[in-house]
Amino acid sequence: MSSEHYEVAIKDKMTLSIEEAAAYSGIGMNKLRELTKSPFCDFVLYVGKKTLIKRVPFEEYINRATEV
Repeated sequence: MSSEHYEVAIKDKMTLSIEEAAAYSGIGMNKLRELTKSPFCDFVLYVGKKTLIKRVPFEEYINRATEV
């Protein structure tokens, strides 16, 4: 069994961690956590207790938004 580790560029990832999404967007981690707790948030994906950001819907959200 191999323990290879692959690096994937953010632009190629389907989902981002809160930390990656913050670095990618310039939006703070606390604000992102607040946004993902909304029942209307369409860019959040929960995997167990882990919160992930769906990159493409997140980009679309930012493009539509005038204020965060």
